[in-house]
Amino acid sequence: MGPGGEVLGRGEVPVGTRSVPGDGVEADPEELWGSVLAAGTAALAEARAPAGAVALANQGETVLAWDRATGRPLSPAIVWQDRRAAAVCERLADRAAELTALTGLPLDPYFAAPKMTWLRENLTADGVVTTTDTWLLHRLGGQYVTDAATASRTMLLDLDTVTWSEAACAAFGLDAAALPAVADCAGVVGETAAFGPPLPIAGIAVDQQAALLAEGCLAPGDAKCTYGTGAFLLVTTGAAAARSSAGLSASVAWRLRGAATYCLDGQVYTAGSAVRWLAGLGVLAGPAELDAAGQTVPDSGGVIFVPALAGLGAPFWQPGARGVLTGLHLGTERGHLVRAVAEGIAASVALLVSPAVSDMGGASGGGARGGRPPGPTLTALRVDGGLTRSRLLMQAQADLLQRPVLICRSADATALGVAALARLGLGEAASAAEAVGPPGMDTVVEAVVEPAITADEAAERTAAFRSALQLALAG
Repeated sequence: MGPGGEVLGRGEVPVGTRSVPGDGVEADPEELWGSVLAAGTAALAEARAPAGAVALANQGETVLAWDRATGRPLSPAIVWQDRRAAAVCERLADRAAELTALTGLPLDPYFAAPKMTWLRENLTADGVVTTTDTWLLHRLGGQYVTDAATASRTMLLDLDTVTWSEAACAAFGLDAAALPAVADCAGVVGETAAFGPPLPIAGIAVDQQAALLAEGCLAPGDAKCTYGTGAFLLVTTGAAAARSSAGLSASVAWRLRGAATYCLDGQVYTAGSAVRWLAGLGVLAGPAELDAAGQTVPDSGGVIFVPALAGLGAPFWQPGARGVLTGLHLGTERGHLVRAVAEGIAASVALLVSPAVSDMGGASGGGARGGRPPGPTLTALRVDGGLTRSRLLMQAQADLLQRPVLICRSADATALGVAALARLGLGEAASAAEAVGPPGMDTVVEAVVEPAITADEAAERTAAFRSALQLALAG
């Protein structure tokens, strides 16, 4: 990122995952490490400018075991989509409410702690088990730390004190003393020579929260959704550690100079992966063909798709749910299937908005609850990620939300977010707003998509989707 917030160079190296029996999803840690080196080197080469710091974003719920003395991985990386820890969650079902009240997170195998316990019980008792950021920082030359936002995604962090919870660690059979220190998201946590001359490591955050910062969602009620493998809606709630009463998870958005800002979030586990699933079936040549195929028909022809191909996240938390494709008939064409998938993703995201508004006490067309003055409300949704290139999907999203969708100009919101944190960490900015950059930076809105259907039509489509959703919830 340049001094004006502009992107100077890019590097992208995909990391493969493999499905294993029992709803497992794994990655090779060495491939992940190699991708960090290759992408960083490529970005620097394209930038043709000296770097001032290294920043690191991560998938907050992916874990591995490794040797602290050598940095050698002792297990595969257990990826966020892995569901094999469902049995761990079932064992702890009688403590679910207690753990959620403590950590802000529903008891679900999506989060890191159940995976860490499963890994200990099934793969190895050796070394340390952490989220991938701590291991990558070690490899880079950093301290044994994780950032507060990533720590809040484990289900081991006391959300109010932003410290490891002895009670939560004991529940999962994990040693709090073996966990990394919890660091601010902005601040120097080491030095690396992995990309040439030594550079400070100064910005660290979980990926979705980094994007939230980059898109300027600094005030309570500001919201963004990232469309990648999954779709992730985050709403900034401010300095108070709010808990959701509507099935969302609550996390640290970022911690700066010891002061935490919080957010609520909801997850759709299969978004881009649902499009890739279509491509794997031969319905599409690839994700880039989504709009062209969908525009061959005017609507979905009554076909409805529920993207529960890896279970359902917020607000349902049903890891055993399966996808649903209904309404097929002899007149169903390829375009109908494509539109159904796009609309199913959009409907799943839209169903997260009402719980978020409710949790914030905001008015959503019905006034305040219980006579309480209305809190922040969601007036528009900022969006980023690869699938935002699909106008078909973005129009469906605006239609079902009945709110404008603001498409981020840059596909690099996560990287820009941790770069902004590095600026703060080096003292080059005095506040988060200053670190994110002035108007005109690379993350400003590129396009605004307004709803093109009436509220009644949106309600009718949402009701049809909810009916199909009940089939997914029934297993």
